[in-house]
Amino acid sequence: MNAPSPSSRAVPEPVKVALARRPLGIVGTALTARRNLLELIPEIATRQPIVSGKTGIRFHMVMDPASLRYILKDRVEDYPKSNVTKLILEPAIGDSLFVAEGAQWRWQRRAVAPAFALRHVQALGPIMTAAAEASSRRLAAARGPVDLLEETVAATFEVISDVTLSGDKAFDRGAVHQAIDGYIAQTAKVSLLDVMGLPGWLPRPGRIFSRAGLNRMKQVADRAIDARAAAPRTDGVPDLLDLLLDAADPETGRTMTRDELRDNLLTFIVAGHETTALTLAWGLYLCAFDPDVQDRAAAEAQAVLGDRSATAADLPRLPLIQRIVNETLRLYPPAAFLSRTARVADRLCGREVLPGDTVMLPIYALHRHHLLWDRPDSFDPERFLTTPDRYAFLPFGAGARICIGASFAMHEAVVILATLLARFRFRSVPDRAPQPRVILTLRPHGGVWLEVSPR
Repeated sequence: MNAPSPSSRAVPEPVKVALARRPLGIVGTALTARRNLLELIPEIATRQPIVSGKTGIRFHMVMDPASLRYILKDRVEDYPKSNVTKLILEPAIGDSLFVAEGAQWRWQRRAVAPAFALRHVQALGPIMTAAAEASSRRLAAARGPVDLLEETVAATFEVISDVTLSGDKAFDRGAVHQAIDGYIAQTAKVSLLDVMGLPGWLPRPGRIFSRAGLNRMKQVADRAIDARAAAPRTDGVPDLLDLLLDAADPETGRTMTRDELRDNLLTFIVAGHETTALTLAWGLYLCAFDPDVQDRAAAEAQAVLGDRSATAADLPRLPLIQRIVNETLRLYPPAAFLSRTARVADRLCGREVLPGDTVMLPIYALHRHHLLWDRPDSFDPERFLTTPDRYAFLPFGAGARICIGASFAMHEAVVILATLLARFRFRSVPDRAPQPRVILTLRPHGGVWLEVSPR
């Protein structure tokens, strides 16, 4: 399955995580997980189809594409999201589309799917273009090194708040953004109790302390929903809240309750800005890391755009920038570490799986696997001139539960990245390389500090 890259340029490797070379034990696992989940991955996982072990619970890390297809598509009901994932996310987003299982998930997916149809994504393209223009203005005014993570978070939060709520004054962007950051910092870290497999009713202190922030975030969303219900919009392109208010299961006619509306709205706000912001920040780091790729991408963008900002309609004419986004998602997938809980006895890669075992999908290791990728730790967008194995490249998951916003995320990332590369040159700052660290998503610890200058 090894797919050689068309490019043979010898370049240094961008930053990566030092994977584990020895067993960590229960306490070591818990401490490491709180610092950086990626450091739990054994180095051998980039060369083997499966790695199994036991902390307080039995686990299996799966990197075999055929087995991943089996887990994510063929037997998805037998491998629901893990108990730890639910313990972390349910306090914030309830039994929403991202967390729900079985019939509860299916009806929500059917009801929400039309909101993410390509026609709606393209209709919202002007919001992405406006965010790219605003980002350009901020960068043009910046002096000295710029933290591009802070900038891309600002840009994508503008997009998601306008896409979801059309910039309604009832929606306090700052309050929600602050609550999201606090939630991730305090709540999303794996605890020793999680590692030992102890039941969810035992309190995790960090998650108790975060409740006030979560309640404020939910109150902001509730106020926005109340305001829209009291005064529906009658003109303009429908935003996500409009579409959710109108959403109904085409098979049963079921609509969302107030809590389901709020939880799904918050799901899309949190996931919709965080993942794309990270992709853009890591993508700009990689472009600064490899100036040759950056210059070719800038030339492509300038030839297509001239002096204007990118639009959703430009995507087919920006193939290199699309490959850069894909290569960024390969090297630094926002959802870099997924997990499931086995419901039934099974076998994966010839290994016995028991009910209750944790089945881990270390996407970071899959995307850097030596049997699946040529020079897996190198930055080489040209490898996407050919299509990789569908289950060797999983930045958005796969199967029935593939990320419903994948098309939206790709459109947004290409529009903003093309606009910025056409107008600015990005250079690395010595001794300030970001460090890949997963708490809930794969963030560049320390920020992405780059020198920015006009082209």
